[in-house]
Amino acid sequence: MDINHTSVNNAPSQEELRLQKLNDYDIIDSPAEHFFDHIVNLSAGVFNVPNAFIGFAGEREVFLKSVFGFPLPADQIMELFSLANANESNALPNQTLTNQFFITQALTSPEGYHMGFIVLYGENEITTTLRQLEMLRKLAEMVINQLETRMSVRKTMTAQDDRLHVLIHDLKNPMTTISLQSELLGRIPEISERAGIIAEKINLQSKRMLQNLNEILSGAKKVKGSYKPQKLKIDIREILVLAINNLRLAAENKNQTIVVDIENQMEIFGDPNKLSHLFFHLLDNSIKFSSQNTTVTITGERTENLITIAIADQGQGLSEEDLEHLFIKFAPLSTKPTNGEPSNGLGLIAAKMYVEMHKGKLWAESLGKNQGTTFFVELPVK
Repeated sequence: MDINHTSVNNAPSQEELRLQKLNDYDIIDSPAEHFFDHIVNLSAGVFNVPNAFIGFAGEREVFLKSVFGFPLPADQIMELFSLANANESNALPNQTLTNQFFITQALTSPEGYHMGFIVLYGENEITTTLRQLEMLRKLAEMVINQLETRMSVRKTMTAQDDRLHVLIHDLKNPMTTISLQSELLGRIPEISERAGIIAEKINLQSKRMLQNLNEILSGAKKVKGSYKPQKLKIDIREILVLAINNLRLAAENKNQTIVVDIENQMEIFGDPNKLSHLFFHLLDNSIKFSSQNTTVTITGERTENLITIAIADQGQGLSEEDLEHLFIKFAPLSTKPTNGEPSNGLGLIAAKMYVEMHKGKLWAESLGKNQGTTFFVELPVK
């Protein structure tokens, strides 16, 4: 993958990005789940082996999500994962280690990171067929699809909560004004008794509403620290390059080129984390729905009060009906990922929420099927 016209210092390493993705999956140290137990049992049954497990490679240790049969010692698991990671292919059949025969199948994220492995093992050499290995690969895909869907749902719900909390915060100002004005109204000497009673009721109810709003926001802060977007001075080009780095392997796997054609600094005040998620989702969408050897071009314009970022791909394009339903949750569209990547449509929903939290706009344009798609992000400078 080529990136033109921009650069960023201290870009995270591929291992740092892999660990970040693993953290996004929220799988390490999680409790047992029937889904993963079912996958392990199916894998063992396909190859008729007595032992199997699903493991995820953390920074210093391997977390076993599900184990079938006899578990291996921790040091053997680490050695096995090292062997599997050193192998260039995703599958590693019939390796021997401490008198055991092993088959490993990588759990590879859409970006191309090896998050962990399905491991099958026993004392006897394991006979394999191409059909069995293909079934194991499909089971690994099911694991990743499950993790991707859960992550997308979780991020979408978080974005929805953030947007709701911002709206609640914005409601506090008028409610405070109503409370103060009704209190002042009740103190006017010339006011009638009936009007005074009404003013007192308005004041009481507005204070109760304020208390409820504050309790909601207080709970949000306890859960996640802050619900409001930060207002930091940032260069949009650096945010774009960080998002591109997260998707480097996904683009390289399809021999795609990402061109950032923004010559000058484009600074705004915004939340770098939320904007990074925003552009990640849009670029991820362009990569997934574009074919091999295509280009994604990012351009930007600035006026006194607004910046507009355009992300144009050479993908499948969108029909008029697709454009109407593009930001509707779970709406069926005519396009499909070109390399079988998992897709649930929630990324664009989350992207739109991040834009709206910055008081911006997000829309897409396309000349039609096979004509590519351009996403436009319009954000206020301050």
